[in-house]
Amino acid sequence: MDSNEYILECHGLSKAFAGTKALTEVDMMIRPGTVHALMGENGAGKSTLMKCIIGLLEQDTGTITFEGQPYKVKNPAEAAQKGVSMVHQELNVEPYLTIAENIFLHREDVRGPFLDKKATLKKAQTLLDDFKFGMPAKTEMQNLPLAKAQMVEIIKAVSQNARLIIMDEPTSSLDSEETEHLFQTIRDLKAQGKTIVYISHRMEEIFQICDDYTVFRDGHSVGCGRVADITTADLVTQMVGREVKNIFPKVDCAIGEVELEVKNLTGKGFQDISFQVHKGEILGLTGLVGAGRSETVSAIFGLIPPTSGEILLEGKEIKNKSTTQAIAHGIAMVNEDRKQYGLCLMRSLRENISLPNLKSRQRGLLLNKKREKEECAQYAKEMTVKSAGLEIEALSLSGGNQQKVVLAKWLMSNPKVLILDEPTRGVDVGAKAEIHTQICKLAARGIAIIMISSELPEIMGMSDRILVYHEGKLNGEILRRDILSGAVTQETILAKEFGQ
Repeated sequence: MDSNEYILECHGLSKAFAGTKALTEVDMMIRPGTVHALMGENGAGKSTLMKCIIGLLEQDTGTITFEGQPYKVKNPAEAAQKGVSMVHQELNVEPYLTIAENIFLHREDVRGPFLDKKATLKKAQTLLDDFKFGMPAKTEMQNLPLAKAQMVEIIKAVSQNARLIIMDEPTSSLDSEETEHLFQTIRDLKAQGKTIVYISHRMEEIFQICDDYTVFRDGHSVGCGRVADITTADLVTQMVGREVKNIFPKVDCAIGEVELEVKNLTGKGFQDISFQVHKGEILGLTGLVGAGRSETVSAIFGLIPPTSGEILLEGKEIKNKSTTQAIAHGIAMVNEDRKQYGLCLMRSLRENISLPNLKSRQRGLLLNKKREKEECAQYAKEMTVKSAGLEIEALSLSGGNQQKVVLAKWLMSNPKVLILDEPTRGVDVGAKAEIHTQICKLAARGIAIIMISSELPEIMGMSDRILVYHEGKLNGEILRRDILSGAVTQETILAKEFGQ
């Protein structure tokens, strides 16, 4: 970069944990009033650097300068006072407080010795209206979907009047409409002179919204420059240290008989849904967040009860009144929030993989531990989980490897139908390609796969058929051959998502 004026400078930062180096003499310089992409695979050191900047960690060596002055903070609150704020990918909200209380937590309005809740509520509602949030500020956080909860965190950061805002995977749970709204917010902030550090694995976003970039690999800063001067292929190569030729390695599999069918399925958030998915087929479901995709598969998996309609497995009607019944019928589901619903983070990989499969590995009342260990090792190897062993905690793994553990868990249950809700959310480009390869292998075994994704390149690159949702109903079916021929584009699908 040719500018000598930076709002934030990091020079020679190193950080080690128990002898393992997370950062090794990294440098990063950020120009004021820009959107700066921070790229790298999971485990590359991005989060460690950001934690040093906001005071969650202290670097072992190196210096940080903010607005031309030496910068050192002890916690995120002190960082916010100095003008640096961060929106974390893993949300840090208080579920039983209202949106207003979350936004102004520890910054509440007071009248004498008492909280002025009315004033705080009014300020919060003004902010929500500016963001076209569409919900009252008195709503409790526990009643918000993931996408809305993430937007509250972004609004909270903006409300702190930060001059540098770090956004860690801010669109990971947003649909295309919400993402574009966020991008407009970022453009507005940039026009006001604010600076954004933008962490994302979505390549198209980097080229759409970012000015500059820094790439991390294995704890080192390996490249930086202007986004306009680099290609997607070069950026990926810098990130992973090798060429990734095909992020969507779709393999055409033999598609067999109908495995699962839903007829006129209706419930909270979806209405009159009918479709079939065949053995060996990857059926993609797309639509805006709240359009009914996740609600439909939740009903199939027994998480929520449908009000009417039928679910048929191999031609026979089934009633999944619980997830236990769904699993017994051969239906498995990878939830979009793996850390809350897919994994026991403080438990070992072995325990996580075997958890839904313990009954079938019992010898009388006792668990056949030898068989459990052997099979967990087999499925972890099959899913290419990279770890120091099966007895380490799931918390210690990167996002991509955590997702592979979830897939291994359900593969061990030998499912007939596998539901994947945002299977590569928050996963880096290298792990994403590996997960896509594994999904294709599962389809080749004859497993019927239903895949939900808000990333149109993913849904178009991996699906044999795509069903488009709009406001709780199906609004069209798209075949893979029409995508390959160019007859259907991203714009075509977006139009259907918006009801056209």
